[in-house]
Amino acid sequence: MLPDELVTIMVCPRSKQPVVYFPRGEADRDEADGFLFCPASRLRYPIQDGVPVMLVEEATEVSASAAAQLVARAKELGFSVPADDGASARASR
Repeated sequence: MLPDELVTIMVCPRSKQPVVYFPRGEADRDEADGFLFCPASRLRYPIQDGVPVMLVEEATEVSASAAAQLVARAKELGFSVPADDGASARASR
């Protein structure tokens, strides 16, 4: 797991917005499935061998509906989710 101190200062390299940490993946089952997600840019960043790979080229862009599902799941799991301030629209330009 990533230290809270690290996660709180991490931002998406594309949008410069905070990321949501899914320490045990979307299903909340296994640390090997962990990832970071930026709602603003809709990019999902992998964590490989415990190291977050914060490269846009290595991230997976998800659809708007998948992004909404991830945000809803994060809230369901009690994770901190950045407020949507319109950054999504700006990040996609």
